[in-house]
This record gives sequence, structure tokens and C-alpha cells, in this order.
Amino acid sequence: MLFRPLFGALALLVLALPAATLSVAGEVRVGPKAVLELFTSQGCSSCPEADAMLDELGQRQDVIALAYHVDYWDYIGWQDTFGAKEHSQRQRDYASAWGSSRIFTPQLVVNGECGVVGNKRDKVDAALATAAMPLDVALAEAGNDVLDVSIAGSAGTTGDAVVWLVTFIDRAEVEIDRGENQGRKFAYTHIVTGRQVLGRWDPQDGATLQLKLAEVFTGASDGAAILVQQDKDGLPGPILGAASFTR
Repeated sequence: MLFRPLFGALALLVLALPAATLSVAGEVRVGPKAVLELFTSQGCSSCPEADAMLDELGQRQDVIALAYHVDYWDYIGWQDTFGAKEHSQRQRDYASAWGSSRIFTPQLVVNGECGVVGNKRDKVDAALATAAMPLDVALAEAGNDVLDVSIAGSAGTTGDAVVWLVTFIDRAEVEIDRGENQGRKFAYTHIVTGRQVLGRWDPQDGATLQLKLAEVFTGASDGAAILVQQDKDGLPGPILGAASFTR
């Protein structure tokens, strides 16, 4: 199982820092209009179309795509190679936040605000058409393999939010030996490998912090996203802002 909690792995400083030109190798995305979280499983016959759609949408510059492989399909005979109980719990937490007990795959959550069937293109396009995030999350290289993250304040926003670091594998191919997709080979993208709380965002003052890139990119992970997400009583709320980068 590739899920790797990152708590305690990073050295962080919360202070004002001068901006510099970002030169992280790979791709950097700031100011997207949508974070797309796909809850999927290698053991689900309805998921490959949604996985392919996430791959396509994840190539857009105004989208940050994340694939959370759940573990509750493992009982049918194939253990998802990226599945984790923490991913299943995140999906349950979204359902609880929306007053529901129902979870399913493939489900696509848009900006933490709504969930649609992940392989229904018309539903996905409709949700994306009105998607927006109010916060700016800026990235800048500070030198010595350190990244500055600056998150603007928003006086009109009520309640603070959690700043998350989410790591992912950009792409991997898997041959399925059992279950509903037996005998098929798929390419998966934006595969979440870990999540860590970096701190809290204050709507008045915003937040500024540093990440040591050598400690972000460990194991198989080659991408990371910064998410600013409201919560209520420990349940996920709307995502207010985001940025991502790959090495």
C-alpha cells in the first residue's frame, strides 16, 4: 500500500518571506478554478472511464486533479495497489458533511462543495462550469531546495481553514489480475499517496510558510498540491484556494 502519512516530516516556518522566481523542475499551477477529487478503485468496472476523464481534465491549466483510490472494493478479489482506508474515510467525511451516508465509485468531488458521478461527462462539465475558488495561493523558490507558500487573506470570508499538503504520483500503469477488471491494463494519474496538515489559514492575515522539497518528494511521489480547505467539526468543507507543482 502506497499511502504514506506525512505528519511530522517537514520543517515549516510561518513568517513573512520575500518572493522569488519559482524554478521548481516540472509543472507549476497556481490560481486554478477547480480541485477535482476522484474517488475510484481498480476493482470497479465503472471507474476506468472516470479515471481516463480525470487524466484528460488534469491536463487543463485551470484544474488540479487528485485521485483517491478507496479500499472498500478490495473484497471482490483484487486489492487496489493504491487503495487506502484513509481515502475511503475522506469520502465518508464528505458524505457526512453533506448529510448523507452514501458513498460510491466513481465519485468526483468539485472544490469540496459537491459530488457528481465521475464517469458522467455532462454532470462533470456542469459542475466545472460554475467552479471557482476565491483565494490566491502563490509559490516562490527560496533557494536551497525550499519553496515559499503564500496564501492571501480574505476579509469577506468567515471562519478559518486548514492548509493541506497532498502528495501524488503523476502516472503509473497497473495490470489487473482479478475482480471486475480482470485481464485489463490501465494507466492511472494524479494518484494520492499522502496528506498532511501544514497549519491553519486566518482570513484576516492569510498565511506564509516554507516547504523543504527534498522532504516533500520522497518515495514514489513526484507531485504535490497545497489546498486551503474549510472544515466544520472536523468534516471537510469548501476548498478556497490551491496550487500544485511536480518535480
